[in-house]
Amino acid sequence: MLEKVLAERIDELKTKKIFRALTILESAQGPHVRINGREVINLASNNYLGLAAHPKLIAAAVKATEQFGVGAGAVRTIAGTLQIHRELEEKLAAFKKTEAALVFQSGFTCNTGVLECLLTKDDVIISDELNHASIIDGIRLSKADRRIYAHSDMDALEKRLQECGGYRLKLVVTDGVFSMDGDIARLPDIVKMAEKYGAVVMVDDAHASGVLGRHGRGSVDHFDLHGRVAIQIGTLSKAIGVLGGYVAGSRRLVDYLIHRGRPFLFSTSHPPGVAAANIAALEVMQEEDLQERLWANARYFKKGLKELGFNTGNSETPITPVIIGDGAKAMAFSDTLLENGVFCTGIGFPTVAEDKSRVRTIVTAGHTRADLDKALAAFEKVKKKMGLS
Repeated sequence: MLEKVLAERIDELKTKKIFRALTILESAQGPHVRINGREVINLASNNYLGLAAHPKLIAAAVKATEQFGVGAGAVRTIAGTLQIHRELEEKLAAFKKTEAALVFQSGFTCNTGVLECLLTKDDVIISDELNHASIIDGIRLSKADRRIYAHSDMDALEKRLQECGGYRLKLVVTDGVFSMDGDIARLPDIVKMAEKYGAVVMVDDAHASGVLGRHGRGSVDHFDLHGRVAIQIGTLSKAIGVLGGYVAGSRRLVDYLIHRGRPFLFSTSHPPGVAAANIAALEVMQEEDLQERLWANARYFKKGLKELGFNTGNSETPITPVIIGDGAKAMAFSDTLLENGVFCTGIGFPTVAEDKSRVRTIVTAGHTRADLDKALAAFEKVKKKMGLS
């Protein structure tokens, strides 16, 4: 019976022309990658600063692996906390200008773990409608009531806050940078509104880490809101270039999560090499001008797409969607781009609304102007070939 149900669901995806096989990369992550034996320009990864294959990170991972082995051997609360894990958390706290930080296995488990354990039936979560799936799943796991407000609509947020006067804890949660549209949360307004109604704020900086703020400290630093955002979630697998997620906030918050954060409690800790590479990434981010190069490339490419007549939505960051408007067409656009030497993934429902299907582009600090010009030429060619207006 299971196989029959799965076959029917897969056939439905194929009928809609949105069934996709995984793309296999045959090279290291970088501005160019090898796919099916051919080198193409990579506009699909979250490797914003090009750190995934940075020599200093590789050297740090190798050294730590030789010293501590390939695995930590246990969960953090039993025998899996090595000194290098504690060092990483201390450096993250200093980087984020918070009292403490705690590393989870991924950014996704940060959001699900924090929201599930922190909120009870006496509390309420107030969430932007376009928040990441990990926030949505964390809300579902929580016993708290929930309210959703229209995307970046401060009037809608205020109405939701006004409805929540009787709750013990009111938590407003938002992405710092929205992963599909590339727009930045109105964090100063959100914080001000939350303070007005006695709520606290949690921000998921997965796509702001390494991108916004001084040396990539994120949206709180970008808007100079230190001390006014209770919970900061960050990822170590995008601009940082390695793996993992972290929660930054008060010492008391971290102490509680150590005892009640289920993904932290029941997952083996990161291999020593992963922790060491993350430490090296934080050092490189503060030593090199990668962020400046990233933004220069993003501005150049965004301008080029707009001049070609593409709809790039409300993007304000290196995430620049090219909105096609139909799932099958978005996938065909992606496939044809690859044929023309540009790797750029099609994205449709349920990640985005069907009528806002797109290819999502992310330029990196490692791309050259020649790369971006070649990519823009491919976009123009495919647009004409497919007869898109």
